[in-house]
Amino acid sequence: MVNILPAAPLGTTDQMSPDHAAVPLGSGSARKTDLVDAVSVASVAVHNLKLSTVAAEDHTVVLRLLSDRRDDVVAQRTRTMNRLQVLLRELVPGGAQRGLSAVAAAAFLARVRPLTPADQLRKQIARDLLDDIRRADRQLKAMAKTIDLAVAASGTTLPEVQGIGTILAAKIIGHSGDITRFESKSHFASYTGTAPVEASSGDIRRHRLNRAGNRQLNTALHTAAIVQTRDGGLGRVHYDRKISQLKTPKEAQRSLKRQLANVVYRHLVDDHQRRQQQLAA
Repeated sequence: MVNILPAAPLGTTDQMSPDHAAVPLGSGSARKTDLVDAVSVASVAVHNLKLSTVAAEDHTVVLRLLSDRRDDVVAQRTRTMNRLQVLLRELVPGGAQRGLSAVAAAAFLARVRPLTPADQLRKQIARDLLDDIRRADRQLKAMAKTIDLAVAASGTTLPEVQGIGTILAAKIIGHSGDITRFESKSHFASYTGTAPVEASSGDIRRHRLNRAGNRQLNTALHTAAIVQTRDGGLGRVHYDRKISQLKTPKEAQRSLKRQLANVVYRHLVDDHQRRQQQLAA
């Protein structure tokens, strides 16, 4: 439907989510009908100037699909590896070391000599789990190449930011969507959950963790902040300055994430403007 609407002769806007839908207008009956719903949605569209204009799906949707699918595969691989670790502990006292690769897990399993029918079955199940892990590794390797190509095709400059590679760039672009829907960098920071929440008391000024916002974007910015703090550079300088101002390490990290949100916003806006100029040329 979203792909069809842009071709309509009249301008169309994206309707509000069910949680924010308008209350049905009075119809002389308590019964809910499609006509009443349509009138309610139209009333909201007419009076709310901030609704986004419906547009065809673009590269941001592609990157979000790729990023979400990769997250699913990573999560499944982690669950499978955890189940394999449980079986290895049951087969060998103490089990195997954590963080095993598929090659190391296969070598460890090859040395196991089951003595009971139960252990024989455990080893067989472990082999099956190991096959699942190998398949996930192949998928992740192929998906990394696909994401690299998709990010390059988007023409984004996000990978120029320290701590943001193609994987994080795909996640950020995909979950940010149309950057023009954010009125300012503060609006974007609020959406990412990096805007500070006032928690001051008396003369003590504090800001606590903001648990709202898009958690995928928040995670991406958190990862980039950790890399910048670890590897040095402007991010580390900002972090150290906050520590010298008697901020706690967590407060300094949150401040860095907030600054990174501004940097990411500027890159996304610049990328959008450059694409518009290329289309107009």
